[in-house]
This record gives sequence, C-alpha cells and structure tokens, in this order.
Amino acid sequence: MQYRWTVFFVFRFMRPQEIIAKKRDHHSLSSEEIGVFIDGVTNGEWADYQITALVMAMFINGLDQAEQDELTRAMIYSGKTLDLSDVGRPVVDKHSTGGVGDKTSLIIAPAAAACGLAVPMISGRGLGHTGGTLDKLESIPGFSVGLSTARFKELLIKNGYAMAGQTGEIAPADKKLYALRDATATVPYIPLIVASIMSKKLAEDLDALVLDVKTGTGAFMQKYEDSVKLAAALVRTGEAFGVKTQAVVSDMNQPLGKFVGNSLEVYECIKILRGEIEPGMEPTLELSIELIAEMLQLGGVADSADKAKVLVRQVLDSGAALAKFRENVEAQEGDPRVCDDPEMLVDRSLLRLPVKAASPGYISAVDAFALGRAICDIGGGRVKAEDNVDHAVGYASAVKIGDEVRAGEAIGVVYCRTETQFESISEKLRNAYKISEVSPETTKLIRATV
Repeated sequence: MQYRWTVFFVFRFMRPQEIIAKKRDHHSLSSEEIGVFIDGVTNGEWADYQITALVMAMFINGLDQAEQDELTRAMIYSGKTLDLSDVGRPVVDKHSTGGVGDKTSLIIAPAAAACGLAVPMISGRGLGHTGGTLDKLESIPGFSVGLSTARFKELLIKNGYAMAGQTGEIAPADKKLYALRDATATVPYIPLIVASIMSKKLAEDLDALVLDVKTGTGAFMQKYEDSVKLAAALVRTGEAFGVKTQAVVSDMNQPLGKFVGNSLEVYECIKILRGEIEPGMEPTLELSIELIAEMLQLGGVADSADKAKVLVRQVLDSGAALAKFRENVEAQEGDPRVCDDPEMLVDRSLLRLPVKAASPGYISAVDAFALGRAICDIGGGRVKAEDNVDHAVGYASAVKIGDEVRAGEAIGVVYCRTETQFESISEKLRNAYKISEVSPETTKLIRATV
C-alpha cells in the first residue's frame, strides 16, 4: 500500500514536458501518465499549449489499445458519473457521429421510451456542417436543455427519457479537449474520437448503447472502410467497459430525410410521429426504426429484430410515441402545441426559393458536406462555437440519388431571410448535385452492422 501511494504521489507531480516528450518520441504512456494529463486538463494545471502539444503527439504517433482504454477511463472519471440503477427500466442510449439532416434522436427517444426503455440523451450543439440535437430542441418555443443532474434523472424515471446538454459535471475533460482538437485539426483520429464519444456515454451508467456511425460525403468519416473501423473500435470499447454495444454504419452521401435546418428538422420529426409522412421523409423513419429495434434487443425488451420492429410500429401507429414526446416537451418547459400544430415551427416570414437543375439527367451524387456548410453560411449552423444560430432557416431536399430530373426543375428549396442570402449559396447548392446521363447504382441506407 505504501508503495502504491508513493508511485501515485510521484506521478501526480510529473512535469507536463516529460509526458509530452515521451509521446513525441514514440513511447506508450502509462495509465498514471494519462491520469496526470487528464487531471491537468480538468483542473487547469496544464496550459492549452501543453494540452495541444500532447494531443498532436498522440495524433501523429498514435495510441495503442491500452492507451486508448486508459484515456477513455480517465475522461469518464474526470467528473461525476450518473447512477441510474434505480430508474426501473433498462437504460439504453443511442449516439450518432453526426450528419446533414440527422434528426433521428427526436423520434428515437420518445418511441424507445414508449416501448419500455429509459433513454438518457445527453446531446451536443451543432458545429461545422452538421446539426446538433440541442439546437433542434431549442427551436421549440420555451424548451429548456439546461437540466441539473437531479432533474435529468427525475424526468428519466417519470417520463422514460430526458434530453439535455452536457454539464460541467459529466466528462468535463472531453469538453475542453474537443474544443482544442477542433481548433488544431486533430479531430479525425479514431482513438481520440472513441475516447471523446465513449467517455460521455459510459458516464451515463448505461446497460446498452447503440451507435449510428455515418459514412459518406456528409460524414466526418467519409470513407466506408474508416467508418467501419470506427464502429468496431467504439463497440470494442463499450464491451470492454461492460456495456452491451452495437453499431450501425449508415449512409450519409445525401441529407437524411427531407429537411436540413433546426426548426424544419423538428417539423419533420413531429410529422413522422403524427403519421403524416411527406415525400422524402421515409429515410428518417426507416433509420429511426432500425436504431430503436437495435436498442430494444440490447435492452432485453425484444428477442428479435422482427419483434422489435413490430413494437416500434405499434407505438408510432397508436400515438404512444407522440404522447411521450409531448410529455417531454411539457416537462422541459417547451410549448406542447407544436405536437398538434407542427406548422407553427415553420417561420411564415421566410422566403422559399428553389434551386434548379442545370441540366437533365439522373442525380448521381450529392456533396452533403457542401450542402450542410451552405446552410451554415446563412445562419443555420455554427462555424465557430460562439456563433449564434438562426433556427428557422434551412433547406428542403426535393430529390434523392437515382431520381431523374429535367433542366430547370427544382432539386431543392432554400428557406432564407433575404434574396441576398439565397444568391450567396444557390450556386454552391446547385454544384452539390452531380447529374449524369445514366441512372446510378444506389446505396442502401444501412451499410453495415457491427
């Protein structure tokens, strides 16, 4: 015991320069050294330039499996962890790596709760070309995402799900590290992505976790092979920490569903929950059902995919999922009238201007990244974390890959404040669509299950 505490004491006073130099010189870091690093991130003892120096060394020289696990563990315990052992239901969450028009959480949480799961969704804000669940929720008048840990758990027990932002109590090291990684171009490295995602999710005291790993032009991991590797790494980490984990690799080579933009995406989800599905919304429903079914199986509510999907259809068709959504909106101080009149989410003062096809043919590819960034450019998302968001603006997809179009036909509609805004992005949006003379092969929405 005396030796252990002596080692602990020695490592806690190791200088940052020594740890940075060790990783710079291609050596593996010990669990104690990683612990010193994360403690320094959390308590402010390490300067930003020291943190970024070590992260860059990790990015360039790599982390082995033991280092990745220790980094995840240290980040989990950099703050408080939830105790959800008494909620009375299987605790199962879903996480997406983010995409354009990716809005499934707003359907998944209430539907999964209506099926008997407890879903503790701690979500983030949009940054770059992807939207954030918190921004979508805040487009509902009055909706509060700033829940204390106690209130979050109270709603989870009472309603079956709660949706809130990451507080300073849950994995605080990740919040600091992610901001610095984003500023120093060290985000796209699998071990760091795994530690970031899983530290937040494993702090939730989950029984099971389903991951939606995106692949394609609108995903952070654009190459399919890289997305599969990330999915496998996330699953392995979840299982190593005692959480049943499954990942779906889903296509993000075009926007998911019909709408892109915060209020418009909430509108789409409520229309689906109401059973009023408009053309173009079907992929949002399809992916939601697939992910909920995975959650129900891992949570022990259903023993097969077919039975799980029947349960999901039942809570959607009966209105039970919509009722759960209404409960949550009311509990989190939002205006429940959006459930009865989703049209109130669509700003009537906006201009609706079409983007037209430049030539006839078939939609053969979509640059979803360019499309997402174009909507950010007119205020629908953030370029920097401190940017304000215009929740109302957005885009409606009129076509999907494989559709035939005529020259001059609308391929989408921009919801914007001024014609100047439209003119600033219309060419970018038009160029995001590739039109060919030959009908292309289409890709399945669900690419793989890991």
